[in-house]
Amino acid sequence: MSLDLTRRDLILADHLIDGRWCGAAAGARFAVTDPADGSLVSEVPDASAEDARAAVDAAQRALPAWRAKPARERAQVLKRWHAAILAHQEDLGRLISREQGKPLAEGRGEIAYAASYVEWFAEQAVRANGEVIPAPVGGRRLLALREPVGVVAVITPWNFPAAMIARKIAPALAAGCTVVGKPAEDTPLTSLALARLAQEAGVPDGVLNLVTASRAQAAAVVDVWLADARVRKISFTGSTPVGKHLARASADTLKRLSLELGGNAPFLVFDDADLDAAVQGLMASKFRNGGQTCVCPNRIYVQDGVHDAFVDKLAGRVAALKVGPASAADSQIGPMINARAVDKIARHVEDAVAQGARVVTGGRRLEALGPNYYAPTVLAGATPRMQLSCEETFGPVAPVFRFRDEAEVLALANDTPFGLAAYFYTRDIARAHRVASALESGIVGVNEGAISTDVAPFGGVKESGYGREGSVHGLDDYLQIKYVCEGGLG
Repeated sequence: MSLDLTRRDLILADHLIDGRWCGAAAGARFAVTDPADGSLVSEVPDASAEDARAAVDAAQRALPAWRAKPARERAQVLKRWHAAILAHQEDLGRLISREQGKPLAEGRGEIAYAASYVEWFAEQAVRANGEVIPAPVGGRRLLALREPVGVVAVITPWNFPAAMIARKIAPALAAGCTVVGKPAEDTPLTSLALARLAQEAGVPDGVLNLVTASRAQAAAVVDVWLADARVRKISFTGSTPVGKHLARASADTLKRLSLELGGNAPFLVFDDADLDAAVQGLMASKFRNGGQTCVCPNRIYVQDGVHDAFVDKLAGRVAALKVGPASAADSQIGPMINARAVDKIARHVEDAVAQGARVVTGGRRLEALGPNYYAPTVLAGATPRMQLSCEETFGPVAPVFRFRDEAEVLALANDTPFGLAAYFYTRDIARAHRVASALESGIVGVNEGAISTDVAPFGGVKESGYGREGSVHGLDDYLQIKYVCEGGLG
């Protein structure tokens, strides 16, 4: 795909620190490549600890003025940023598709999704209300004030480079916090473009700071933020092992954490389900972004009575998916992010087949298209012993497990350390309430596969993390409560 954008200046190759676009202090850079063909897209700075400290210095200097700015003024800045994002939806969508690989239609859709968080938190900025508490004795007034936590570090993944950073930065700025951030090494360009638009919308110097770092340098950057007591909160989306490291390493300064970590989402189809609706819901939730989402169904459980019919319907839809680069207008599944991702997918499928699973469709690399492509796949006869049952595949593979009754499938669905998302289809209203309550998950879709929205709380339980993004609860994660007791009023 060509990167002939309407605004070429949105292709940025520098850090943003204290309002200045600059290279790394040590001068190092690393390559950003197109996963469709490995071609060079750009080179960006490879940050060091010095860059990370400079970003915190800028954020700390900018904090007093930004937190003191009236909430309505912060909201107006965010509204201008929202308008700018939508005005440049095509350019930003092309950037996403080029550096991340998703089809252009999905890239455009992600920009609209990212913008929705900016708009939502612009509206919430003026609603960070405190409380007046009835005093237990006369002559006093008790207040509970909600104040910004301070400097926030945000660390985002590669699969949704616009949406993930927008739904962290927008509530932070709305609350009156300042931000230091590190986008994923595979997909930094979209985040940098969003930061340029934020600048143009009126975000003051130092309020938003972004540094880019290679995989080799990421720890050096984040370790500075973990150790710095001025950074009062970290918001991270990524793997559970990294989330656990952040939790341990932030203990010395008792930072607040929002962790949206790994998933292993079950998708349950009961005998009484509308099968066409269930297949459509699975297609929407499983194959978006090529299966590279944290809320993708990873284990599809189908009850005996409809199992074969469901597999046939699903296989027909999956076999018809068009695979190709974002530059092809009819592409529905793009490349995986890198070779490591394809190797993991292939390993999971090979392990499943070796243990008795049957490939209904797909099940192979698409090397004629390039090294990072894998065919959308449906496997029948999956069992809990297989690697794909306990590890998140993060690719376009739908393994189907057979189950007998509700008690059995709930035990299987909950038999995981993760609890981010879960889905099920049934037309029995009593079962709908019962199963939704029984599933150990932070997000549940009932007869619905597309569940993400800015107005609802997004986050998990168990080893899928804690904290919520989006909704009114998403602002709370960037605010702290101050109790004020006013005496001598009688």
